[in-house]
Amino acid sequence: MIYGEQKIKDLQIAYIGGGSRGWAWTFMTDLALEESMSGTIRLYDLDFEAAKANEIIGNRISEREEAVGKWSYITCNTLREALAGADFVVISILPGTFDEMESDVHMPERLGIYQSVGDTAGPGGMIRALRTIPMFVEIAEGVREYAPEAWIINYTNPMSLCVKTLYHTFPEIKAFGCCHEVFGTQKILKGILEDTQNLQNIERRDIHVNVLGINHFTWFDEASYKGIDLFPVYKKYIEEHFAEGYYEHDTNWANTCFACNHRVKFDLFRKYGLIAAAGDRHLAEFMPGNEYLNNPQTVDEWGFALTSVAWRKNDLKNRMEKSRRLASGEEEVKLKPTGEEGILLIKALCGLERIISNVNIPNTAAQISNLPKDAIVETNAVFEYGHVRPIAAGKVPDQVRKLIMPHIENHETILQAALNCDKEAVVKAFMNDPIVKGKNCSEREIRMLVSDMISATDKYLPKGWKNDEKNKR
Repeated sequence: MIYGEQKIKDLQIAYIGGGSRGWAWTFMTDLALEESMSGTIRLYDLDFEAAKANEIIGNRISEREEAVGKWSYITCNTLREALAGADFVVISILPGTFDEMESDVHMPERLGIYQSVGDTAGPGGMIRALRTIPMFVEIAEGVREYAPEAWIINYTNPMSLCVKTLYHTFPEIKAFGCCHEVFGTQKILKGILEDTQNLQNIERRDIHVNVLGINHFTWFDEASYKGIDLFPVYKKYIEEHFAEGYYEHDTNWANTCFACNHRVKFDLFRKYGLIAAAGDRHLAEFMPGNEYLNNPQTVDEWGFALTSVAWRKNDLKNRMEKSRRLASGEEEVKLKPTGEEGILLIKALCGLERIISNVNIPNTAAQISNLPKDAIVETNAVFEYGHVRPIAAGKVPDQVRKLIMPHIENHETILQAALNCDKEAVVKAFMNDPIVKGKNCSEREIRMLVSDMISATDKYLPKGWKNDEKNKR
């Protein structure tokens, strides 16, 4: 990494999961539009050919005249090759395949347990974590050996457990998790302001919020825009529009399985007095299973969607075809700002600017004072040269804390389950999960579900799960 004239050259970024057929192109776009940095992106993926395609796509982007950020993309054969001497490490991986995710999401439906996403909380999120944690142990060990001073930026779900695993394995690691759900809620507040206050062209970043919670179950207890307290505005809007909710004007997700009208968010405000700062599909999975996810009809009545894995598989086919077109030059990546902040955070850590953004890191500074210090929490932090400084967010109200704590407890239980190949710990976590508890399943039914879900994903689990006699019961 070389500094000069407010620019950085020869920045070395390792991209773990560099064969991504989606987010990778977002990352490439933002890099191409940032003229103050250049360097090398080392792509590493278990699917070597997918990473090789992104090498071609990334270098094609850099060759374009409008790409002011010039980067060289190379594909690495080993994790060591990707990590050695890296300044930053970006992690964006799919643990397993959509076949494994299909059992994560849909197998629990036999007990009436529905999941709208299935990658963070609930049975799906926990089983996904069993696949993910060993991978993150390996990554953290590689960072410790080959790039101990690098900054690690994680985008993989389950976010909290991924970040928790990195710090458990390498306590001195400089890692944080990024998520755009907070941005989406800022955009909703922006839209409501523009609709109701005769304001136009509000910048999302000018919606100032205090962030507190855990990933995908995050809350605002303060929100303002240039002297306007947004809580009375939000409350009044909900009172007038609760039945129909709110649809974002500029979303391209309308009428898809990602669409929602934010009525879950509105209902949580009415119950708890805070603005829930994630999409309804995520929020619903942290609540008891007999509420927003009771059955598909309930989901439909609340105005969000159950994202089926069949849809994801079909979407992957489309993205694979798009990858082929991009690599062959039949199509070009559109170079326009994506709204993500990853590149801004890299700039700030390199000393090119100073910004405040939400981040997932351990609660060791007690940034949320009434949550455990070993929990991974999401709050705002100051990003500046060489530092991520968490901002004290205060306490979560007792009622909200009661909603959050079962998930924090399960983070520790599932981490230990994954590290020790312990099926009994998985059963314990399932029985403590609000979705499962809300369906009044018997212990026998839960044990059978755990066994079957582990069997469906054992291809991606360590040998200890297969060899340990206690896990065969």
